[in-house]
Amino acid sequence: MKKSEYISIPQLAKILGLSRVAVYKKVKKGQIKAIRVGRNYAIARKYVANILGKALAEEDKRQIDSAVKKTVKEYGEVLKLLGSE
Repeated sequence: MKKSEYISIPQLAKILGLSRVAVYKKVKKGQIKAIRVGRNYAIARKYVANILGKALAEEDKRQIDSAVKKTVKEYGEVLKLLGSE
């Protein structure tokens, strides 16, 4: 039997150790990406690792890269001096 690409709010709530209501509220606020299927919501399994914090989304990676570049640009000499100590 093939594993579904999506999980339900109750399944995600169990994985996260939260109540279904808490997960539902996060979906409604847009904090968790979900699609509407009839009266229910489905969350793509590929987003579960993101939700758990085990993987970074591409946008998160871009923000981190940008912050690192900015820091190196502004404090490059200081960082080099600290690294040589």
